[in-house]
Amino acid sequence: MQKKLQLALFALCYSSLALAQNNNNSQQQAKALDENAFTFTEAQLGEDDNMSQNVTILNSNTNAYASEVGYLFSPVRFRYRAFDQKYNDIYINGAPVNDVERGQFNFSSIGGLNQMTRNVDFSLPFESNNYGMTDMAGSNNYNFRSGSMATGHRISLAGANRNYTLRGMYSYSSGFNDKGWAFSGSLTYRWANRGYVEGTFYNSLSYFLGVQKLLGKHSFSFTTWGNPTERATQGAATDESYWLANDNQYNPYWGYQNGKKRNSRIVNDFAPSALFTWDWNINNKTKLTTTVLGKYSMYSSTKLNYNNTDNPAPDYYKSLPSSFYDVWGSNAQFQTPQSLADWQRAYDWLSNSKANRQINWDRLYAANQNVNAEGVDAMYYVQKRHNNTLNVTLASALTKHLTDKSTWNLGFAAIGNKGFHYQTMDDLLGANTFHNINTYAIGTYPIGSDYLQYDLNHPNALVKEGDKFGYDYTLNVIKGNIWSNYTETFGVLHYSIAAKIGYDGMNRDGKMRNGLFADNSYGKSKTANFLSGGAKFSASIDLSHGSVISLGLGYEHKAPTADVAFQAPEMNNDFVQNLKNERIFSSELAYQFNNSWLHANLSGYYSRIDNATEWTCFYFDDINSFSYNSLTGLNKEYYGAELGLTFKLTSFLDFKALGTISEAKNISNAKVRYLNSTQGTYVDDIALVENMRESGTPLTAGSLGLSFHQGGWFIDLNGNYYDRIYLSYSPYYRYQTPLKNQKSVDNEGNYIVSPQDKGKGGFMLDGTIGKSIRLKKGSLSINLMVTNILNNQKIVTGGYEQSRSDYSLKNDGSTSDRCYRFSMNPKKYYIYGTNGMLQIAYRF
Repeated sequence: MQKKLQLALFALCYSSLALAQNNNNSQQQAKALDENAFTFTEAQLGEDDNMSQNVTILNSNTNAYASEVGYLFSPVRFRYRAFDQKYNDIYINGAPVNDVERGQFNFSSIGGLNQMTRNVDFSLPFESNNYGMTDMAGSNNYNFRSGSMATGHRISLAGANRNYTLRGMYSYSSGFNDKGWAFSGSLTYRWANRGYVEGTFYNSLSYFLGVQKLLGKHSFSFTTWGNPTERATQGAATDESYWLANDNQYNPYWGYQNGKKRNSRIVNDFAPSALFTWDWNINNKTKLTTTVLGKYSMYSSTKLNYNNTDNPAPDYYKSLPSSFYDVWGSNAQFQTPQSLADWQRAYDWLSNSKANRQINWDRLYAANQNVNAEGVDAMYYVQKRHNNTLNVTLASALTKHLTDKSTWNLGFAAIGNKGFHYQTMDDLLGANTFHNINTYAIGTYPIGSDYLQYDLNHPNALVKEGDKFGYDYTLNVIKGNIWSNYTETFGVLHYSIAAKIGYDGMNRDGKMRNGLFADNSYGKSKTANFLSGGAKFSASIDLSHGSVISLGLGYEHKAPTADVAFQAPEMNNDFVQNLKNERIFSSELAYQFNNSWLHANLSGYYSRIDNATEWTCFYFDDINSFSYNSLTGLNKEYYGAELGLTFKLTSFLDFKALGTISEAKNISNAKVRYLNSTQGTYVDDIALVENMRESGTPLTAGSLGLSFHQGGWFIDLNGNYYDRIYLSYSPYYRYQTPLKNQKSVDNEGNYIVSPQDKGKGGFMLDGTIGKSIRLKKGSLSINLMVTNILNNQKIVTGGYEQSRSDYSLKNDGSTSDRCYRFSMNPKKYYIYGTNGMLQIAYRF
C-alpha cells in the first residue's frame, strides 16, 4: 500500500504538470487550502492514542508561520510554542468550550464536521477579538450559525490508510430564504475494520443540525451536534518490543480469542451538544451576542487487568529477553551462560510467532474457568473507566464601534460543570465472581480488614458485569469571568488592551467510603476557591512599504484545573498541598513584511509560568501499588524564534519556508507529595526536575515547500524536519529519596540526575495534489493527500519514561539490582509510515 501511494503521488505530479493550463485560478487555490486546513488529522482530534499529549489547531490570515504550522506539523503532534493545549481557548458562537476539568478542548467532539467548522476566527496570542481575552497560545471561535455556512449540497467519499479507511460525508446549507430562515445539516460516517495499526478498528458517526431565524435586528440560531465514536487503540512499547516484532507500529493491546483479533483498550466517546445564540444588532455600531450551551459528554476506556496473578500484558518486562541477561551493563550476576540461554529462549519465543507477542485471551479464559471450581475471584478481567461530564455555559459579549478606528468589547462567561468518574466491570472473562476489595493492599493488611474495602458502605460487595467498583466520585466546578478589550488605530499606530477577572471553585463528592480513608472519602469535600485575572497589551507600528513591527505583553493569574487539584481523587477528598494560581507572563516581539511577491513574518517570544502544579499516577512496582503524585511550586520557561515566508516565484508557483527553534523547560525543582494505593499515609519529597523539557512535540521544526496552483490544479510538496522531541519524564526517577537509595550522589554530595529521554527526529516529505472541475451543475474536486512519502518510520512522536526503578527494595531498606533496566527502556510511539487519503467531492 505504501509503495502504491508513493507511485500514485509521483505519477499524478508529473501528469498534472503536463496537463496544467496556463490561466491562473486563485479561487481554486483557496479551495485547496481550505481542504487541507479543515481536514483534521487524527493527532489534531486527539485520536492518535497518545492521550498524554495534545496539539494546538492554529491558523492565521496574516501570519505566514501560523497559517501553515498547525496543519503541516500535525503528524508529529506539534504544539504551538510547546504550550499545553489548555492555554489555547476554544469558543463556539462566543461560548467557551474547553473541558473545565482538564482545561483542554476535545477536538474529537467535532470530528467529521469538516464543512461546518470552516467558519472560524483565529486569534494569535496578542491579537484582539470580540469573544474574550486571547490566551497565551491563542484563541479560536467557531461560527456554528446556519446562515454563515456555504450554501448548497456537498457529497464526498474518501479512502485512506489511517485510523479509518473509509469516510462518507454529506452536508447541506440553505442560506437565508425570503422569510429569514436558514437551515444546515451534516452527516459523516468514518469506518475501519483495521486501522493503520494492527489490532485497531474505527467506527464513528458525526451529525450536525442547525437552524437560524432573522427577526428585524435580532437573529436566533439553534445548533446541535455530536460524534459517537468507538475505536480500538494502540499502546506505546519499548524499542526492544519493536525490535522483536520488526515493526515500529507493534501494538501490545490486542491478541487472539478463538482465532479472532480482540483489543483490550476500547474507547467509546460521545458528547452530544446543543447551543442557542441570540444576536442583537442594537444599531449600526453596537451588537450584543449571547449564547447558552449545554453538553453531556460520555467517555469510557477499557483495560485488561489482573488479580493476584501474573501480568497478562504480552510486553510485560519479565517476559522480555533483557530481563534475563544484562544487555546494558557489566553486572556479572546477569551475564552467566544460563542467563544468555534464558535470553535466547525468550527471544526465540517472542520473535518466532506473532501470537506469542500478543495477548492470549484463550489462556485468560481458561485460567478463570479453573478458579471458578475453587470459588475464587477472577484472575483476569476487563475494567472500564468512565469520565462523563454535564456542562452548562452562558456567555455574552457586547461589541461597540466607538469610532471608525476604535472598538470596545465587554463580556462575561459563567460555567457549571459536573464530572462523573467511576469504574465498572466490563467483562469477567468467564469468571463467576469478583469482589469490591483492594487486592493490592492484601499483605499490607490482613484479609477481612476494613482497610481493604473500596466501599465500607457496601463491604465485600459482589461485582457483576456492568457494576461499579474501585472508585466512584463526582467533581463539581463552577467558574466565571468578566472581560473587556479596547482597540484603536491612531495614525501608523495600532494598539489594544485587554483585561479579565474570574472565579473558579471546585469540590469532590465521593460515592464510596474507602477503607483507607473512612472519614475522608464519602460525601463532599470542602470547596477550593480561586480568584484569577490578568491583562494584555499589544501595539504595532506601520513602518510603511509593507513593514510592520509589533510588541505584546501579558500577565495573568490562572487557577489550577480540577484534574490536578486533588491528591488522590479515586481514594479521598484531599486537595493537593500548596495549591495555588499559576502566575503567567508572556511577551512577543514580531516583524512582518508584505508586498506583492513576499509575505514574511519573524517573531521572538518569551513566556514564564510560576507555581505550576502537575499530577500523575503510575504503578509502583516496588510495593505492588499505584502511586498518586503531585508536583507543586514548579516554574517553567518558554522562549524561541519563529520564521515564516511565502515567496511568489511566478503567478502560479509559491515557495514557502517556515521554522521554529524553541525551548520549553522547567527552571526549578518541585515539591512532591505522593500517596500509594496500599497505604493511607502521605510521603513528601523533592523532585529534582529542573531542566526537564516539555514532551511530545518537536522543539525544533522546519519546512520548505512549493505550492503550484493553476488551471484548477493545485500541488503542494513540503519537506519537513523535526528534532529535539523529548519523552514525558518520570518524576519518580528524580525524587531525592530513590536517588539516595541508588547512591546516585557524587563526591561533593550533589545528586546525579539522569537526563531526560529523547526521541529520534528526522525528515519527512508530504504532498497534496488535487483538481477542481467546474460542471454544468456544480463542481467536482479530487484531492490526494500523502504524508511521509519517503516512509521514514524512525521518527518518534511521543512516549514516556517508565516510572519503575532498576532495583528492588528489601525489607531492611537495602537494594538489590534488577537485570531489566526500566531507566533504559522508555515506551515510545513512532510515526506512521507512508499514509494518505484520496477524496472525491461533488458540490451542487
